Amino acid sequence: MQDENIFKISKMANTEITDLPMLNILICYLLYKIDKPVSTENLYDILISTECVNFFLYNDSIDYLMKNGHIKIEEDNGEKNYILLPKGKACARELKTYAPKAYRDRLVLAALRYFTRLKYEQEIKLDFETLENGCYVCVRCLDSHSDLMDLKLFAPDMAQAKLIGERIMLNPAGFYSKVVELALSNKEDIYDLSDN
Repeated sequence: MQDENIFKISKMANTEITDLPMLNILICYLLYKIDKPVSTENLYDILISTECVNFFLYNDSIDYLMKNGHIKIEEDNGEKNYILLPKGKACARELKTYAPKAYRDRLVLAALRYFTRLKYEQEIKLDFETLENGCYVCVRCLDSHSDLMDLKLFAPDMAQAKLIGERIMLNPAGFYSKVVELALSNKEDIYDLSDN
């Protein structure tokens, strides 16, 4: 229920942000709520995917936040990550009300969905195999040391195969558990062997 309300509120923030100070606050707030280093690529993808932040304002904001000691870049295993500094944390806590809640919720929701999708993409591998009379959706559920499941599902065409893949990726763990549950609850058909 709360997620639905956040989604509805975030949909109201459908206009592009044009105010640099507000975007500065929103980026600090987002990094504060995520509470972990975020790769430069991931932060860009999250903010641009909301369609309320444009490329140029994003770059201006990052430049401002870096120059003024709100954020910094640290490298970890060859990946550049944004780190929120104390000045950025203070900005997020003390100035968040200067950025409308609809925008704050929209950015946080976009980040949560983005990181969930990244996690799912590491746990599930989808491939599509074209056949003469349709397609296979090849689904592999991965564990750290082995495959939990390797399954092929037939679809009559690529459009339906892609739809099946999209639905699986909405909740891969749920898909896997339903397949296992179905296998465990499957019973042999009862045959009528009476002489009637």
